[in-house]
Amino acid sequence: MTAPSVTHIQSRDNGFLKDLRRLAQDSTAYRKQGRVWLEGDHLCRAALARGVRPAIAVFSESFWPTAPADWAQAAPKIVVLADALFADISSLESPAHMGYVLDLPASGAVRPGVASVVLDRVQDAGNVGSILRSASAFGFRQVLALKGSAALWSPKVLRAGMGAHFGLDLVEGLSVEDLAPLEVPLLVTHVHEGDFLHHAELPWPCAWVLGHEGQGVSPALEVRASRRIRIAQPGGEESLNVAAAAAICLHASGAGR
Repeated sequence: MTAPSVTHIQSRDNGFLKDLRRLAQDSTAYRKQGRVWLEGDHLCRAALARGVRPAIAVFSESFWPTAPADWAQAAPKIVVLADALFADISSLESPAHMGYVLDLPASGAVRPGVASVVLDRVQDAGNVGSILRSASAFGFRQVLALKGSAALWSPKVLRAGMGAHFGLDLVEGLSVEDLAPLEVPLLVTHVHEGDFLHHAELPWPCAWVLGHEGQGVSPALEVRASRRIRIAQPGGEESLNVAAAAAICLHASGAGR
């Protein structure tokens, strides 16, 4: 095996460092650069476990001498940053001292007949990442994000997803019309109308549609839905957080199939 090349960076004006800072701090920079930044050993290990190979491994200068060999050998190129530079690009309260730059996975077409989750303008990055985790855990292989949803490969969504990205087919920037090839029943979550989830006969495969945190599912999607589903809330709350509702609904589908 050829040893990876190692580059040491000490200057804030370095071009690679500027690009890396944008990837780490700008939620949509990955679309322009065609690359994704993973910071921290948990995300990096999750990617490796799914067979993803990074283009570049990045280490802080103080951590580099003790970095595990498998982390260092995973990429063909290694960049070592002065500690202050790594801290400067980090979006974490406590910088993780290592990360990977990946080539952005190709976004495929909507696949028919696949258990899916549709994000209808879900905007909070934490909610989106949590939904991805639930989708992966309960056997949904495809996540389709309509325009207006949080950027799926943004740093905040990646952190909240905790590695779920690498077990899913992710397609973003879609319109309602782009969902036509799905060919599975659309189940729409609703606060006040529809069948109660705990009594419903749920189809499999299906596509759960999860709507905007404040506005819910758009009328254009509601009219395409096979069924409306609501979650019983005997405690009397008005509604559930969309990520919590997603976990309940996806578990009911995935565990009951």
